[in-house]
Amino acid sequence: MDRILMTGLAFFGHHGVLAAERELGALFTVDLVLEADLAPAGRSDELADTVDYRRAYEVVKSVIEGSPHNLIEALAERIAALLMELEPIRQVQVRVYKKPALGGEFGSIAVEVTRP
Repeated sequence: MDRILMTGLAFFGHHGVLAAERELGALFTVDLVLEADLAPAGRSDELADTVDYRRAYEVVKSVIEGSPHNLIEALAERIAALLMELEPIRQVQVRVYKKPALGGEFGSIAVEVTRP
């Protein structure tokens, strides 16, 4: 299976278990691996034969900027489910990063889901 990689999609959202996370919001970053047969697009050079990554971007944006979720696991699951509705995607890998509200030095935490 061929892959389209989309990395570093960043949006501001109001997700988290803590009240402060929901009130103040945070920057969430998402990486995607979209698996599909890209041979038809390689031969035709037509957008209709591939994944329109503008639509994939809009899916991620709508989830991150949309209704609050407690867990980044729920964000990743929602993004994956919506992306699986796009043709010709056959499998997705979604990685959602956030900087947790923890004391001390901490880069980020991420959740990754893969859905056929």
